[in-house]
Amino acid sequence: MPQNGRGFEAPQRSQAPESFEAFAQSRQGWLYRTAYLLCGDPDTARDLTQTTLAKLFQHWGRASAADYIEAYARTVLTRTYLAERRRRLRDLLAHSHPDPRPAPDHTDLRVTLMSALAGLPPRARAMVVLRYWEDQSVESVAELLKCSESTVKSQCSRSLAKLRTQLDEAHIYATGS
Repeated sequence: MPQNGRGFEAPQRSQAPESFEAFAQSRQGWLYRTAYLLCGDPDTARDLTQTTLAKLFQHWGRASAADYIEAYARTVLTRTYLAERRRRLRDLLAHSHPDPRPAPDHTDLRVTLMSALAGLPPRARAMVVLRYWEDQSVESVAELLKCSESTVKSQCSRSLAKLRTQLDEAHIYATGS
């Protein structure tokens, strides 16, 4: 399977519909990595992956008929993530006042980056992850999230500026290596 430049196997375009079991077995790791980047928590990422696979199983006839099953799965994953975040936010706002976030620990780049990503609103975070981690085009992200291309461009631009500011405050600098 081709590498996506980050050492992970990237999904390939499907040649013919495969069984759900074969799809789930071959793509579960990819779904989990994307889910982890979206939510930032391994347990929640596992739950999100399992929920996505359950929804795909439920609608496998439609999913397997898609030209690109991975795009269908990515759409289900992203929309499930956003729906869960909206539901959690509604519950949180209904029952308590959120405490301010603690300052990120600057000892580990990964922790700092995940903390900075967590500071973005769910939809903006989804756009950044899909656009820059999943290397999706502006058009495909716009279609996936049902918004305009200009919304994707402006949200990504604002989100990246916010991430740069947070990382600069954390004294994290990119190196040329």
